[in-house]
Amino acid sequence: MSQTITQTIRLSPADNVVVARAALRSDTLVEEEGLTTIEPIDPGHKIATQPIKKGDTIRKYDQIIGIAESDIRPGQHVHTHNLRMDDFDRDYRFSESVRELEFVKPEGAATFQGIVRSDGRVGTRNYIGVLTSVNCSATVARHVARRFEKEIMAEPPNVDGVVALTHDHGCGGCAGIGLNYIQRTLSGYSTHPNFYAVVIIGLGCEANQMVQ
Repeated sequence: MSQTITQTIRLSPADNVVVARAALRSDTLVEEEGLTTIEPIDPGHKIATQPIKKGDTIRKYDQIIGIAESDIRPGQHVHTHNLRMDDFDRDYRFSESVRELEFVKPEGAATFQGIVRSDGRVGTRNYIGVLTSVNCSATVARHVARRFEKEIMAEPPNVDGVVALTHDHGCGGCAGIGLNYIQRTLSGYSTHPNFYAVVIIGLGCEANQMVQ
């Protein structure tokens, strides 16, 4: 299905500016906004979508981002040359646009051929992971995974593969926040729903002890 790519991005229906996706020349028709640029617009810059009088507020994300320094016409570039910061009355109300959503009923929801794990999460692959607690066991982990690459993996059709996940940390000099990072990363891999099971290989003398 084809999709029309607009030339601008409107961040809120309440905005009086839009953002150019790419550089626009003067006299460029912006069909989605029904206006024509009256000067060149750089990518990422703002274009006025309606007449803005001097002293009026300029809104982006439905938030006031500044005050018009002069009258601004539709299609004109809005930037620091015609927009200034100033004091204005703040409205502290929020979430007034919240509306009830009609969720899709379970019987009408889309499905896919996923793998439901015991904790209710769903994976899209069925791998066995060989993780290492320390860089010293990386070579062993790679050899283990490589052993399953050809003949053995041809037999179980429900297993996508055995993969080694190695790293360069975990030895004696690993401590503090660095150790926390590697442990969090390993924990994320070991509990990922795309893994049916994981094997963790270590030496026993490393700072990164799996019991932690």
